[in-house]
Amino acid sequence: MYAASSHPGTSSSSSMEESHGIVIVGGGICGLATALALHRKGIASLVLEKSEALRVDGGSIGVHVNGWRVLEQLGVAAELRETANLVTAFHDVWQDEKKSTLTPVRKELRWLKRKDLLETMAKDIPAGAIRLGCHVTAIHPSDPGVVLTTTPAGGGGGGVIRAKVLIGCDGSNSVVAKYLGMSPSKPTPPRTYLRGFTTYRHGHPFGDRFLRLRGRRFFVGRSPMTDTRVSFFVACHVPSAATSSSSRVVDARDTRHAVLQKLRDQRCPAEVVEMVRDADPDSLNVVTRVWYRPPWQVALAAFRKGAVTVAGDAMHAMGSYIGQGGSAALEDALVLARSLARARAAAAGGRDDGDDEPFLLGAATAIREYVRERRLRVARLSLEAFVMGELLRAKSMATKLACMAILALLGTKALGHTNYDCGRL
Repeated sequence: MYAASSHPGTSSSSSMEESHGIVIVGGGICGLATALALHRKGIASLVLEKSEALRVDGGSIGVHVNGWRVLEQLGVAAELRETANLVTAFHDVWQDEKKSTLTPVRKELRWLKRKDLLETMAKDIPAGAIRLGCHVTAIHPSDPGVVLTTTPAGGGGGGVIRAKVLIGCDGSNSVVAKYLGMSPSKPTPPRTYLRGFTTYRHGHPFGDRFLRLRGRRFFVGRSPMTDTRVSFFVACHVPSAATSSSSRVVDARDTRHAVLQKLRDQRCPAEVVEMVRDADPDSLNVVTRVWYRPPWQVALAAFRKGAVTVAGDAMHAMGSYIGQGGSAALEDALVLARSLARARAAAAGGRDDGDDEPFLLGAATAIREYVRERRLRVARLSLEAFVMGELLRAKSMATKLACMAILALLGTKALGHTNYDCGRL
């Protein structure tokens, strides 16, 4: 089990102040991967997560071969492979056209439970390095580094944390990205996305294929995770699940009822209806908007200011259109930790006296190198995801053909985006 500390602030701790070398805001996939990668290189960090527990909502995450290469470098791949089966093909079905295709997946692809991924990484991070229930509400420049104002999740007095290096892994609504002056992430048009797991006690009959079923008014994805569990999502318009623009999550059980009615009305195959009906209630998760950063922002945004930077969705939120959000975040973590480790080695000059002060004061150079290395890769992924989203929403044939041409050039159908190796840690 991972070891985490709760936020030390109490109603009488408003003047509490502490100092750290590297602070990571956000304890999701990217934040924990960054902390673990730094730990593997002997570099300490502190993760601040505003939730009072690890954020395991979202069900499952598809990890392509590029992500598995990172997990191998982090030393957790073997353990995680035991929890998820290989996916060997995409089975695409167009219900109205009565057409289907089968596309082999020639590189490693597995659907992991988000909970398994987070907890496997967290338990290898030193005790006390993950601080739960700590919400960063403001960031101010300092010399050196920055000053963070924090409040505990339950309210009351907060504290002040000084950081020489700050890494924002805090998602599409990133407080660190705001400090850097980045434009806010944009929402896609409202649509209901229901996600969850279904357990088949005697085994499921779906083999090792990922199903993508397209109907006139719905889109279903289903992936085997183990011999007895599948992960699924349903995307459709469900008026009763509509929420205000400020809300991202709605009631899952009510939404499942509305989604089931929609699937039945659309004559969806019985096996899909039964899968949604029998889903594990605690696994259900509903989102009504997908947040993304347009590719031109990713190509041009200022991803750093001194020794402050962003990674994961805070840098390049792209939705789930090509299934690379998680794997790209893992790549960010490895490249960032490697850049910082190189800077530390250069600052030490062969010494091993444990003094990281020179390295931390000069970390801006490492951050600049990280941003330079990642920008082209994540800009291309963001473009590919953006065009795929436009294709799925397109109504005119001209728009569809233009999107298909761009995706063909990018090698999307052949999963060209997975043929990437960000190197050794």
